[in-house]
Amino acid sequence: MLKTCQRVSYRPASYLRASLTLVLLGTIDACTMIPAYQRPALPVPEHYPASVGVASGSVPSTPASDAQGVSGAQAAADIGWREFFTDDRLRQLIALALDNNRDLRVAVLDIEQSRAEYRIQRAGLLPDIEATAGADSVRTPQSIAAPGLPAVTRDYSVGVGVSAYEIDLFGRLRSLTAKARETLLATEEARRNVQISLVAEVAVDYLALAIDRQHLKLAEDTLHSQSESYELTRREAEIGAASDLSLREAQTTVQTAKVDVARYTGQIAQDVNALNLVVGAVIPQELQPQGLDDALHALDPASELPVGLPSVLLERRPDVLEAERTLQAANANIGAARAAFFPSITLTASDGTASNALSGLFAAGSRAWTFAPQVTLPIFTGGRNRANLASARAAHDISVAKYEHSIQTAFREVADGIALRESLKGELTAQQDLVTASGEAYKLSDARFRKGVDSYLNALDSQHALYTAQQNLLGVELSRMSNLVTLYQALGGGWLEHDSTAHVAQATQ
Repeated sequence: MLKTCQRVSYRPASYLRASLTLVLLGTIDACTMIPAYQRPALPVPEHYPASVGVASGSVPSTPASDAQGVSGAQAAADIGWREFFTDDRLRQLIALALDNNRDLRVAVLDIEQSRAEYRIQRAGLLPDIEATAGADSVRTPQSIAAPGLPAVTRDYSVGVGVSAYEIDLFGRLRSLTAKARETLLATEEARRNVQISLVAEVAVDYLALAIDRQHLKLAEDTLHSQSESYELTRREAEIGAASDLSLREAQTTVQTAKVDVARYTGQIAQDVNALNLVVGAVIPQELQPQGLDDALHALDPASELPVGLPSVLLERRPDVLEAERTLQAANANIGAARAAFFPSITLTASDGTASNALSGLFAAGSRAWTFAPQVTLPIFTGGRNRANLASARAAHDISVAKYEHSIQTAFREVADGIALRESLKGELTAQQDLVTASGEAYKLSDARFRKGVDSYLNALDSQHALYTAQQNLLGVELSRMSNLVTLYQALGGGWLEHDSTAHVAQATQ
């Protein structure tokens, strides 16, 4: 809504007073052309899908005003990463990443650049007051000089003035300043988003390294046991107690384990390189995970993150807030495009002293002043102003679409996380039972082979089934823990270092 522009009257006692009045008029919020901002409607359902059951807390029955999630529980975004991740080595790695990661450093510098650009734009609301001093010397040839005038003339001046100051009657400069401010706030949200993603990436890479080292240990243990089995089979084949087929089958298990050892050795090297890159420094060996136990202690396996309602994402997800700030900047830009249709008033004024001799600069009667207001009314611009307004409106519509897409993306990430949370728990239990059953089957098959009841092929199949089940169990463990980290990130967790409720409790003591 436009504000009413007030007419200012003044006595023409002094042009300097008139110029001062116009300057003051330009510094007040006379009117603005920025459209009233309205947040777009939420383009997602009011609740997350009820695909994983009520027990997980994924389908809250609390009203939309409850921003803390299920049953008034603490919001996931308020859980500090030092409380969410329980392994001290992982905490140290995250702290190193926050200090050294180059992407985060770029995001911080983007804020500094945007802040400087905002200050530059805001400075346009005030006049540039400049002190000037000058001297002009001109020599005129005697052939063209007027009689009685000196051939060389000199002028000296000292003054203070305002040059081409735009009086912002219709809010063009204020609209541009509002746009710069929203852009600055958007870069601050972008920095938060980079940090949240960085914390989650360090944790996932840490877990991947731990699981791959457990894969390597499993492959090495399998290689050791199968090598012993191969030697036993070889000795039996030498005395005729085992066939050449059994010997070659035993040899294949040894070679398969060697392949896996080589593959996971290379994968671990890549995991370390990835962790070094995201942390931004070479990670000491003592901070690296060594196996499954380190992964299991990295975070609480019984953690149940309250997901709240989709509307909470509007307040806690930095990428959604960044998109909304960008939308508000585009909305302010429409105001600047509208103001271009109205007259532009600029003011140039100065007050000082002038003389043709240095000694007379501050003498009586040497005062000199200028007062030059200028009004420019666009009459014909070849459609440029209309095109600029159309472009600003199109940019606004694009920002609306991007804002809605960011909400839909956030909704899907959270919905996917809560959909996998319970299913992974069931899958983990089933996979653990499968490992137990495969282990018992392998013991029986191997015993029957040693007694000559079955062929070595049955024992080999049982051993391969056990090895595959153990590998799959490690994969499910990694998926379960990665899902918890991803859900924590999707809910806006990772920005705070410590639990916010703990800070409040300490402050009240």
